[in-house]
Amino acid sequence: MAQETLPDRPPVGGPADAGAAARPGRAARLGRAARRFLRTGGRAGWPRTLVAVAAGALLCLAFPPFDLTPLGPVAIAALTLALRGQRARTGAWLGFLGGAAFFLPTLDGLIPVGPDAWAALSLVQALYFIPMGAAIALVTRLPGWPVWTAALWVAQEALRGREPFGGFPWARLAFSQTATPLTHYASVGGAPLVTFLTALLGGLLAAAAVAAWRLRPPRRGTAADEGTTDDEGTGEGTGGTASRPGRRRAAVSAGLALVVAGAVTGAGALIPTPTDGKHVTVAVIQGNVPRLGLDFLGQRKAVLNNHVKATHELAAEVRAGKVARPQLVVWPENSSDLDPYTEPDAYRAIDGAVKDVGVPVLVGALTDTPDRKMVENRGIVWDPVTGPGDYYVKRHPVPFGEYLPYRDVLTKIIKRFELIPRDFAKGTRSGVMRLGPVDIGDVICFEVAYDREVRDVSRGRILIVQTNNATYGRTSLPPQQIAMSRLRAVEHGRTILVAATSGISAIVAPDGRMIDRSREFVPDIQVASVPERTERTLADRVGEVPEWVLVAVGIGALCAAAWTTARKNEEN
Repeated sequence: MAQETLPDRPPVGGPADAGAAARPGRAARLGRAARRFLRTGGRAGWPRTLVAVAAGALLCLAFPPFDLTPLGPVAIAALTLALRGQRARTGAWLGFLGGAAFFLPTLDGLIPVGPDAWAALSLVQALYFIPMGAAIALVTRLPGWPVWTAALWVAQEALRGREPFGGFPWARLAFSQTATPLTHYASVGGAPLVTFLTALLGGLLAAAAVAAWRLRPPRRGTAADEGTTDDEGTGEGTGGTASRPGRRRAAVSAGLALVVAGAVTGAGALIPTPTDGKHVTVAVIQGNVPRLGLDFLGQRKAVLNNHVKATHELAAEVRAGKVARPQLVVWPENSSDLDPYTEPDAYRAIDGAVKDVGVPVLVGALTDTPDRKMVENRGIVWDPVTGPGDYYVKRHPVPFGEYLPYRDVLTKIIKRFELIPRDFAKGTRSGVMRLGPVDIGDVICFEVAYDREVRDVSRGRILIVQTNNATYGRTSLPPQQIAMSRLRAVEHGRTILVAATSGISAIVAPDGRMIDRSREFVPDIQVASVPERTERTLADRVGEVPEWVLVAVGIGALCAAAWTTARKNEEN
């Protein structure tokens, strides 16, 4: 009898059977790999993994609103120790974990916009820690590695602050050190130098910890007990501790690292931060918004009326002799979302308030472009006699907030982007303008985080930050923005006036001291006599040079480490 065959079933032992046999094997291997990863934490191991995550969380605590600034270098030391001596790919993974643990809580102020937006931006920012983590893992094999790791932090921030879409330089290390001895270095080399020195302190603490570990007394029966050590005298050989000469070298290394760290900190306190200059009386108006959240944008008239009312109150207090007569007044960003050029009621309300106070007012307003296809975010100099005159248009609008890249595609996927019906135009002019008796330099909202934009307007004698934080009120973002303004004041040796619709508004002295500071979601009028300064700081004169030098140092160290590693691999 002929054997019956099933045409839809391959013969036993054919390719399909081989594949079927292979599939369970692959699944089993994947299962074992997953269990091994959960058990060991991957190639890094759970101890290093947990240290990297803890380091990111500690670094968050160094930033406002917590302001535990000493934890900045401590967190960097912990992350460096987790990365030290690892393979590049392991360092990349640990770097990402540390970055995610840092950015997720630090940028939690974005949650009101949407949890998805907050998580996406935080994790995208953490991606920049991947190449930095890999690079730090390599350069820690070189002599002098605390210097190279610090330079790599500057390189990471330089990239993150520029790409893509102009970058996002929020949460730089420098912005965690705005009331410490390191702050003074901003007047010498700007925010990049403060970042470098903060990371250097962390690296030196890590080096001291490594040296202290080598100082452990030798265990009986180890190579160290017999007066021997590993090939390099590091104490990382068989016995796990150093010989007596190695322990002496470790003690010197630990002491030297701590001495250098102390010298860096102490020298910063000695850098002068002058506050001299002719004084001018200024006023900052915080009119407040009707309620917290995105909905305030639909109440444009109420926001304008709040700032008009507060300015009339200021004028009344001046006439009553309760406060000094200001020589200039500053309103915040979005204080008029009604275009005063095309809305007669808005024009009359603003003009009436300015005439009442009798001095020029810098008004934050949204205006249409001539073709009405886009919106301009302006700071307008409004004179009590001649009306609106010179103006500054925000040069760095917020991607996905004030303009929408890939609009045609994204609006079909994410309906929330329909809240951005028109893109904001990018300004092309400097924000240096004449406001009353002084030249001021104006930046709008998160432009204060960008070195180049603030440096460009530091030619003004007083710097102004117009901002609208209503959407992010009572989160970490407003105090973080104030911290940036404090660092900028020292960096450029200028008084800074921060005007916010709902807070935090502030007047910051050229040495970073807070002269006045508002609470959030209350109307506030701040009047103070502040210095107008013309002297340029060293940071202004050298510009981006310190940053690019430090970036080059970091890249050079990475190349040297990669070459050294490749040569050792060839020898082995």
